[in-house]
Amino acid sequence: MPEEKQPATTKCDRLQSALMDCHRRIGPGLAREAACRHLNRSLAECLVSVACPEEWEAVRSLCGSGGTGLKRSQCQEAQLSLSVCLSSHQHQLNNPNAE
Repeated sequence: MPEEKQPATTKCDRLQSALMDCHRRIGPGLAREAACRHLNRSLAECLVSVACPEEWEAVRSLCGSGGTGLKRSQCQEAQLSLSVCLSSHQHQLNNPNAE
């Protein structure tokens, strides 16, 4: 039976739940940081990929490894575009009535 595609937010919800479970199981401190680090990073990447999918994919493809000066420049441009995209979402959350 083929696997059904689920919305990206469902994927992020599962990661958030797993991270919360990790935090409940392990007390504050270095042990928690080490044990939950992979879930924290995965959730962050998931949320960014949902909020700014094109910009996220550009950063992943252009900044994944070293390269020429041109590729490094393109990577920096992609990172800036991602930053602007994320900032626009943050602005929307902080000012829901602003357009």
